[in-house]
Amino acid sequence: MDKVKWLQQMVEQSPVDPQAHYWLGKELADNGRWLEAVQAYSTGISLCTDDTLRMEIINELTKASVQIQQTTSIDFHSPVVEHEGHDNGEMIETEEAIAASAEELLEREVESDETESDQDNGQINLGPKLKIINGEVPQKTVKKGKGQITFADVAGLDDLKKTINLRIISPFYNKGLFAKFRKKVGGGVLLYGPPGCGKTFIAKATAGECKANFYPIHITDILRAYTGESELNLKSFFDKARFQRPSIMFFDEVDTIGYSRSQSSESSRSLINTFLTEMEGIDTSTDEVLVMAATNTPWDVDNALKRPGRFDRLIFVAPPDKKAREQIFKLKLAGRYAEEIDVATLAAQTEFFSGADIENVIELATENVLAEILTTGNERPITTTDLLHTLKELQPSTLDWLRTAKNYVKYSNQSGLYNDVEKYLRAHAKRI
Repeated sequence: MDKVKWLQQMVEQSPVDPQAHYWLGKELADNGRWLEAVQAYSTGISLCTDDTLRMEIINELTKASVQIQQTTSIDFHSPVVEHEGHDNGEMIETEEAIAASAEELLEREVESDETESDQDNGQINLGPKLKIINGEVPQKTVKKGKGQITFADVAGLDDLKKTINLRIISPFYNKGLFAKFRKKVGGGVLLYGPPGCGKTFIAKATAGECKANFYPIHITDILRAYTGESELNLKSFFDKARFQRPSIMFFDEVDTIGYSRSQSSESSRSLINTFLTEMEGIDTSTDEVLVMAATNTPWDVDNALKRPGRFDRLIFVAPPDKKAREQIFKLKLAGRYAEEIDVATLAAQTEFFSGADIENVIELATENVLAEILTTGNERPITTTDLLHTLKELQPSTLDWLRTAKNYVKYSNQSGLYNDVEKYLRAHAKRI
């Protein structure tokens, strides 16, 4: 897949993102596809609310319009969109109509008190005298934080919230203070722990607390079949996040793209190297860009990613404590046909259960009650007894992870990266 097709897919996935239309227009212009570039720029301006981006789009739209006007002949072999039944005259009329439309849009968007034309070069001087005015087209805006979750939606994990607030959220709100101490705002944070304990959810809540642009990135968004495309996709995500700072990028299951190079194949090392460069390279930085990632196997992540300057903060997301388990039971049972449930008793008997484990307990208990109702015909609510009965058949899924981590902590923690896990394991040693 070439870059134009990839950018067109990005536009289809994010039709109200003006930056996506901007980058598509740039690539089309670089390929000499001026008509399509003008259409992309025009759409981008109608959606744009950022003054800096709007100015950049206007400049590119002007260049494309001038290029169309200066074209004396049409190369019918160029990649211009053609339709069956349209002759050459109709194509010329289409070109003139798009150029005129672009000029009209520029007149609406740009008002210059003293616009000068350079007769010698035949170029339009738009210089620093541009003035942005409101367009006539209704603007679509996506507000930061709208519909986002916050820490209020996260059950328990109070210690983790305090840590994230100190290390991640405070720098975003106190840039002046942190700048005085030359403390960078942004960087990398790696969340790790047993599966199902809320690593992804806490990352979304962090973005909501920071009121920053949030970019969740999955392995399927990056990997492509052809050499170099995966690296280009990864770089594009970083470029977009840097352009719309402050922003938060989140890589779920980061070990899939940041796997240890000593154990990975030759084809995947190039992607890992690109990841390392984008996190911190000669000409790249993550200032005001927070890169968050989650993994169940932090020991499989390449050591270069875990060094200071990249993922320099590793945060252990432990199984929920008793208070958190009570809140999770209340949240998961809300809206179900159930009597008053003794969540304190249930929480006391679900040590080491993850949030996903607790949800599974409720689902299985619900299935058992429904099966009974369908068999007997007697309708009744879910009771505490039903949940306790289901608990007898289940074990927490986190125990396998904790026992595996115990070995890594014992033999591979010379650098102290997993001190949080070691502290947790020591506190619960008798029950693991």
